[in-house]
Amino acid sequence: MKKIAGLLAAGLFLAVALGAQGALLINGAGATFPYPIYSKWFDEYHKLHGDIQINYQSVGSGAGIKQVTEGTVDFGASDGPMNEEQIKTFQDKHGFSILHFPTVLGAAVPTYNIPGVTAALNFTPDALAGIFLGRVTKWNDPVIAGANKGVSLPANDIVVVHRSDGSGTTYIWTDYLSKVSDDWKNKVGKGTSINWPVGLGGKGNEGVTGLIKQTPNAVGYVELIYAAQNNITYGSVKNAAGNFVKADLAGVSAAAASSVKTMPEDFRVSITNAPGKAAYPISSFTWLLVPEKFSEAGKRDATKGFLKWMMADGQSYAEQLSYAKLPKEVVAKEVKAIDNIK
Repeated sequence: MKKIAGLLAAGLFLAVALGAQGALLINGAGATFPYPIYSKWFDEYHKLHGDIQINYQSVGSGAGIKQVTEGTVDFGASDGPMNEEQIKTFQDKHGFSILHFPTVLGAAVPTYNIPGVTAALNFTPDALAGIFLGRVTKWNDPVIAGANKGVSLPANDIVVVHRSDGSGTTYIWTDYLSKVSDDWKNKVGKGTSINWPVGLGGKGNEGVTGLIKQTPNAVGYVELIYAAQNNITYGSVKNAAGNFVKADLAGVSAAAASSVKTMPEDFRVSITNAPGKAAYPISSFTWLLVPEKFSEAGKRDATKGFLKWMMADGQSYAEQLSYAKLPKEVVAKEVKAIDNIK
């Protein structure tokens, strides 16, 4: 009996010793949109701090909000800020609130597959709203053809493709449509998941892209970084200033510039349909969702340390991965907001 007890004690000591040597584990989940840079950041931060390991599940913004609210992860991530109802649900469950920290900027772009058409198309707000409402049904409809003089568009039926999963990219897309179309705003609205008037659903950027590639006359939306990395054709969108802008880092940064002076204290801001001649109109911040209080001091301090690094050195990785950096004015406000994590 003493021998067994001794073995158990030795085993317990070994487990504690191994645990002490292991890294502090922080788990997060959410948006797929920023996954490439989050993956890079967490890897680089671990190289600098071998005692901290941040794991991230790229499961979509809707799932990220759900998991952080349920307390199954230490932080969430979303391309659309939590709404009042979601924040209240979190507060009711935990007794404290959740904080939003912008990380980088990106965009959603319209992509399409029209047999025989290789030109980069222009899309007006009316055209995009009409297409996704199911009212503009032919590729040669005047609302599309009028913005694409010289392009021979077929009289083929348009096949709409959208996300089937809860998605921050969908939030950005529908937030934009809600601003440029009263019909869309009143009949469909914005959200990570909505009741689509028409179309086929694909899971993730991969699913949407796959459906568009295999479906003649299809149109859908994907993240700028995904389109850039996979050489996917995408069109220009007419902005609030009346200019057709093809999404790139400069256009996304120009959209963000409009928000700097009016950035609210909680960082929940929309920059779709932003003013400015060069602004790409379907741009957005993406956010980490961090609980205001941590039960474990180690996780709290490690999370705050990562946030400070992300806002400084971490921004240097943004542009090489097709994201736009945070404006300096936003970073300055965020650095102060880190103190709100207790």
